[in-house]
Amino acid sequence: MDDAASTAAPTAADVRPRVTLALLSVQHGFIHAQTALLPLVFIAVTPVFGIGVGEIGLLLAVGNLLTGVIQLAYAPLQRIVSRRSLLGVGGLVFGAAMTATGLAASWGAFSLGTIVARVAGSPQHPVGNALIAEQRPERARAAAIAAHIAGGNLGTVAVPLVGAWVIASFGWPVAMAAVGIPAVVVAALILGIVRESGDDRAAALAHGSVRTAFADVLRERDLRRLFAASSIAAAGRGIGVVSTFVPLYLARSLELDAGTIALMYTLLLAGSVPGPLLAGRLAGHYGHRPVLAGSYVAGAAALVLLVVAGGSIPLVWLAIGFVGAFVFEEASLLQGLLVEAAPAGIRDAANSTYFTLMFVVGAIWAALLGALVAVLGDAAGFPVVFLLMAASYLVAILFVVGIRSGGRPTARIGALR
Repeated sequence: MDDAASTAAPTAADVRPRVTLALLSVQHGFIHAQTALLPLVFIAVTPVFGIGVGEIGLLLAVGNLLTGVIQLAYAPLQRIVSRRSLLGVGGLVFGAAMTATGLAASWGAFSLGTIVARVAGSPQHPVGNALIAEQRPERARAAAIAAHIAGGNLGTVAVPLVGAWVIASFGWPVAMAAVGIPAVVVAALILGIVRESGDDRAAALAHGSVRTAFADVLRERDLRRLFAASSIAAAGRGIGVVSTFVPLYLARSLELDAGTIALMYTLLLAGSVPGPLLAGRLAGHYGHRPVLAGSYVAGAAALVLLVVAGGSIPLVWLAIGFVGAFVFEEASLLQGLLVEAAPAGIRDAANSTYFTLMFVVGAIWAALLGALVAVLGDAAGFPVVFLLMAASYLVAILFVVGIRSGGRPTARIGALR
C-alpha cells in the first residue's frame, strides 16, 4: 500500500476528478450488485448446502455489523495509507472473494467468502466520498457525491434485470464471478490511475490526534443533528430497508404473482439512479437543507399513499412509482451535507462516524421492523411499518432544519480543541 510519502504533491494535471468519480462510481455499482445478487443466490444455494432462513439471517447480521464497525478504522488509516490504496486493494479483495465464493463447497466457505467481500467493499462510502470531496470545490461536491451514490444504485437496479437470467442460464457461481472479475479490473485501474492531493491528510494531521478529531466531531452541534437525522430516518432508508419490505408486502399481504412483483420491484429500484442525481443538482443550487427536507416530506407522502392504496393495484403501481422517486435521495443528500459541514481536519472522522451509525443503526431498524411485522401479522404489520417509516422522515426534518447551511468554519473547529 502507499504511505503518506508516496502521494506527496501530485500536480493538478495528475489529480483528475472526473476519472476518479467515474472509477469510484463503477466500483460502487459492483459493490451494490453483490447486495442485490445475494438474495437470488440464496435461493439457489439453500438446497445445495442444506441451510435455512436462520443461517442466512445470521450471515447477513454478521456481515452488516462487521461492515459497520470497521468504518471507524478508516479515520486513522487515512492518515497513513492513501485513499486510492484503501479503495484499490479493498476492491481487489472484494472481487477475488466474490469469485472464490462461487467455488465454495460448503456453507461455511460460502459464508466466509461473502463476509470477506462485504468487509473489503466497506471503504467505498467513507473513503470514496472523502476522496471525491477533496478533489472538487465546495459548490460541486453535492452533484459529485450524488453521482457516486447513483453509480452504486445502478448496480442494484441492474441485478434484478439480469441476475436471475444469469443464474438460470449459467449457474450461481458464474453470476458471482460476473461481479467479482470486473470488480478486480476496476480496482486495478484505481490503483494505477487515480491520484490524490493529500490535502485532507495534511489537514487531519495538523488538526491533532485521531482521538481529538472524533471528540471534535461529537462536539459539533451540526454534525450531531445530522447523525440524529440519519439514525432516525434509517427506519425508512431506501436501499436495504424500503427495498426489502416493499417486495415482502407485495408477496405476503397483497399476494401478487411473481412476475408482477418483479416488475414493481424494478420500478421501485429504477428511481434510485435519477433521483439522487437530480437531488444533487438541486442541492448544488438551493442547498442541502431545503432539498433534503422536501425529499423527506415527499417520501413520507409516498409511503402513506402505499398504505392508502390497499388492494387497488393501479394505486399500488402509482404508489410504488412515487416511493421509488423519493426515498433514495436521502443518503446522497446527507452524505453531501456531511462533507460540506465537516472541515478537512475532521472529515475522515466524521465520515467514519456517520457510516458506522448508518450500517449499525440500519441493521437494528431492519430487525425491529421485521419483528413488528412478525408480532402484528402481515395484514396489520406492513401498513404499520410503512407509516412508521413515514413518521421517521418527518421527525428527521426537525433535526435537519437546525443544521446551518454551508461548510463549518475551520477556526471554530480549532477553538473547540
